[in-house]
Amino acid sequence: MNKSELIDAIASGANLSKADAARALNATTGAITSAMASGGGVQLTGFGSFVVRSRAARTGRNPQTGETIQIKASNVAAFKAGKALKEACN
Repeated sequence: MNKSELIDAIASGANLSKADAARALNATTGAITSAMASGGGVQLTGFGSFVVRSRAARTGRNPQTGETIQIKASNVAAFKAGKALKEACN
């Protein structure tokens, strides 16, 4: 499912126009992005949690030359599925 299909599903499920559904989806993703950018996370009970995880610096290898390179530490976005979502998938 892509973004336009998700907007269609939201519009039909919540009895909204496609424009209203698109604004709602954009507001939701914007709020999640803002919360994660400030170092926090978002927990949606039964669905899952969006969290920021720290990735340590490490040594990697350039596949073209075989040369070892140093990869800097970084923060990455992660999603952990909740119990209800896991059960729905199985």
